[in-house]
Order: sequence, then structure tokens, then C-alpha cells
Amino acid sequence: MEELAHAKVNLFLRVLRRREDGFHEIETLIAPITLHDSLLIEPADRLEFYCDQPGLAGDDNLVVRAARAFFAETNREAKSRLTLRKKIPHGAGLGGGSSDAAATLRGLNRFFDTKLSSKTFGSLAAKLGSDVPFFVNEKAATCSGRGEIVMPTPLSASLNLLLLKPEFGVASAWAYSRWQARRELASTIYEPQGFSGITFVNDLERPVFEKFIFLAQMKSWLRQQPEVAAALISGSGSTIFGVMRLNADADSIAARAKNELDPNLWTCACKTMG
Repeated sequence: MEELAHAKVNLFLRVLRRREDGFHEIETLIAPITLHDSLLIEPADRLEFYCDQPGLAGDDNLVVRAARAFFAETNREAKSRLTLRKKIPHGAGLGGGSSDAAATLRGLNRFFDTKLSSKTFGSLAAKLGSDVPFFVNEKAATCSGRGEIVMPTPLSASLNLLLLKPEFGVASAWAYSRWQARRELASTIYEPQGFSGITFVNDLERPVFEKFIFLAQMKSWLRQQPEVAAALISGSGSTIFGVMRLNADADSIAARAKNELDPNLWTCACKTMG
């Protein structure tokens, strides 16, 4: 059985404060996108995990952690072979690991027909990571708390996106650790952008751009393209996404970006879902 694990983008992200538990209180509008990993689930004599990216195939992968949590919750023997095929880049702010974990919970629930309640799903997901509860349903949602409070928020229309990512990633924990409340955001690069009833803004851009100047250059470049209505970092990056205007050719802009910014850029034309 195959379960798809869709990536996400943060259409806006506000960091409100640092919490006593070390996490940050946030408010964010998240949308799943058509880019996805895939998880193949098969019967086996024990728990086996394989990944087409060997560096991600260890026992600390969120797929393995999610599987163990599922089997512990359902009191079943851990007998399944999980094969993960990756398309979502690592350290990109697209939620690949969290989505893989949620897909594991969904897939094993279907595979073993355990009929877990939505409350149980939410509890298991929240223990695995702040973004995992959002990915359980893969619907556009406003998330608050540290991300585990999920309120469905349907988008008025699907957005056509172009994702650009350099060869390096950004660690979310580092980005949040560099955030400070009430910082002056004088530069126009941080100004909110409006399109399709959404205000695109991300409070993590300031600390990330201060260290990774090339990401600021990527965003500025996207905003200068006439086909792009808005541009923003997703999560803590390192992906910058451009929201395409009607009838814009994202693939031609991707080729232009590789020519003018970096020939080694990872690019993906996709759409929002839900």
C-alpha cells in the first residue's frame, strides 16, 4: 500500500513569543502542496525501514519513530516494511520529515485497519513534532500554539507556486533561537505582501536572512519578476517560494533563476491544495 506525504508552505508565519517550555508561540497559515514523498507499506516479519536517500535511513528518522509510536499505541507487533521515496528536499522549510511521520501514522492505520480516533491521531502526532498534527489531514489550516492547534482554513483558490532552494538547508531550531521579539523590520524586503486575500509575511526571515544573505537575494529577485505576485521564505527556509500571477510560466522563471542566480538551484513548480 502506498501513502503520499505532501509538502507544505507557510503562507504567513508570525512568531508571538518564546514559551516557558522552550518552544515558540506562533500563528501560521499552512497549505499543503502537490509536491510529495511516497511511503510504501508492506507486510514483514519485523519493522524494516528503507529510504532512497541512504543518509536518511537511520532509526532516528521520523518514519521509524512514528511507526514505533503507532505500534505501541495499538499494542501490535511491529511487523511492516516501510520504504520511503523522497522528493521533498531536507532542511527546506517544506515539512518533509513531519509529513513523512504523519503519512506513516495514516498509512499504518489504514494498513492494519485499526480505526484510530482523531483524538489519538492528534496526540501521537503532537508528540512527534510541532508540524506533524497539521499533516495528519493535509488540509490548509491556521496553526497556533507551537503548531499543534490546527484550525481548518480553506483557501479561496489554489495558488500556483515556484519553489527555489539552494544547495544548503536551514535548521529550524537555529532559526527560532535567533528570533527576537519587537525587532525593527525597516527593510522593504520584510514588508507584508497581499495577494488573493492572503497577507504574505514571515517573522523568521529577519534572523535567517541576516546569516544567509543569498536567501534574501533570492526573495528580492523573485519579487522583481513581473510574473510573481508575492515571494516569501517557507517556514525557516531554505526554500523561497514565488506566488505566480495568472497564466505565468513557472518553468520559464525557474530556468531564468538558474541562469541569473545559481545553476545548482533546486526548483519545483507546484500548486497549493485544500
